[in-house]
Amino acid sequence: MPSDTVSAATEQQFFADQGYFVFDQPVIPADIVEAARDGMTAVREGRYDTGNPPFESPWKPGDDPKKLCKIEMPQLADSAIRELVSHPALGEAAARVSGAKMVQVWWVQLLHKPPADPDATKGPSIGWHQDFQYWPEWEDGSELFTAWVAVSDVTAQAGPMKFIPRTHKHGLLGGTDFFSDELDAQEKSIQLPEGVPWEEVDAVMKPGGVSFHDRFLLHGSSANRSAAPRMSFAIHLRTENATIKPDANRVLTQYVDDHELCPVIHGSA
Repeated sequence: MPSDTVSAATEQQFFADQGYFVFDQPVIPADIVEAARDGMTAVREGRYDTGNPPFESPWKPGDDPKKLCKIEMPQLADSAIRELVSHPALGEAAARVSGAKMVQVWWVQLLHKPPADPDATKGPSIGWHQDFQYWPEWEDGSELFTAWVAVSDVTAQAGPMKFIPRTHKHGLLGGTDFFSDELDAQEKSIQLPEGVPWEEVDAVMKPGGVSFHDRFLLHGSSANRSAAPRMSFAIHLRTENATIKPDANRVLTQYVDDHELCPVIHGSA
């Protein structure tokens, strides 16, 4: 559901019912987005204005530019990215859709999807998956969700994120894998609960737009068929009702107590 003049109560109801909400027009100011875009380029090139590298990542400077670039915790390395992920407008929007009293960033990923080769049948994609399958450090009932911030113009041709509405109500499903580029084969293997149709909703957004999705919502994205890279940040969020397992091997949650890197963007911790 794109936003225009709907109320916060309507946004919360839609998010609860469908598992996602899209602010298709800019939420983050243009100057903050532009600076973060420059920061993304710098981090991808191995230039870190903080003096620190990002977290160990699947993609590193010098890797194949035609592959999906996924860099973990880029705000460790770049101050403009840090400013974007801590922006109060992001916290306000997150609170509107979730109804949370407190919202904190706990992990961030830089995502740069290059255009696919025009002659290729496939290109860099993100397989159908549910975020919570990769978050074993959190207790099962924790309120966790993701903000996906567009840094480029995310058109229908650019390989936007696709949501499968209402799949967040049924726990973890089998056959899901972020790293798969066989989305059609995955669709055939994923068994949706009875009464839940396979309906794909594109999250098309302008730069600075933000979508939110529940930790259990099934989502993915196909190849970028536009002429420009699709650039974004996935910002993983927690509410006051989220608890780290006491015996967890704290890899993804190791920075939670550092509020400069993992800021509280709404309310207070």
